[in-house]
Amino acid sequence: MQEEVNEKTIALSVRAAKMTGTVLKAAMRKFLAEQEKAKQKHSAKTAQKQAEKKAEVPKGKQTMKQLMGQNTQLTNIEVTDGNIKSFERIARKYQIDFNLKKDASLSPPKYIVFFKAKDVDVMTSAFKEYSAKQLKKTAKPSLRKRLSKAIQQSRKQHRQKQRRKQREQGQSL
Repeated sequence: MQEEVNEKTIALSVRAAKMTGTVLKAAMRKFLAEQEKAKQKHSAKTAQKQAEKKAEVPKGKQTMKQLMGQNTQLTNIEVTDGNIKSFERIARKYQIDFNLKKDASLSPPKYIVFFKAKDVDVMTSAFKEYSAKQLKKTAKPSLRKRLSKAIQQSRKQHRQKQRRKQREQGQSL
């Protein structure tokens, strides 16, 4: 059996009038001590980075586990509208931590929005804006309807112009 041996080469430069074994030994000890310091510094930095990662609290849309892991009371609201993406945009605008759950067992699926209880005031203002946006969308006719109406009007005007031309041609002859 052949074992693998890791070999490392170290370059030491020492200024000495006379190079003896004790001088070489002292230089190597100093080198090893510096290596240990660097290793400890590196492990301290990585530990600090890991602590910072754990301290970061996620914002916006989250999983239920993340939302519950923040040790705050949760509140929920039911939303029946299928266009839930517009709500997500508004929630991001108001910086609300929330989670969406879809209840597909019902024929028109319902969405349940879970959010932190301390965000109730912010959530109500966000919902007001969301509902106002939805009402505005329903009041405004769709683009296809407006286009079809415009096409019908242009056809009607075109027919009227042709009738006038025919009358004028018939009178001039």
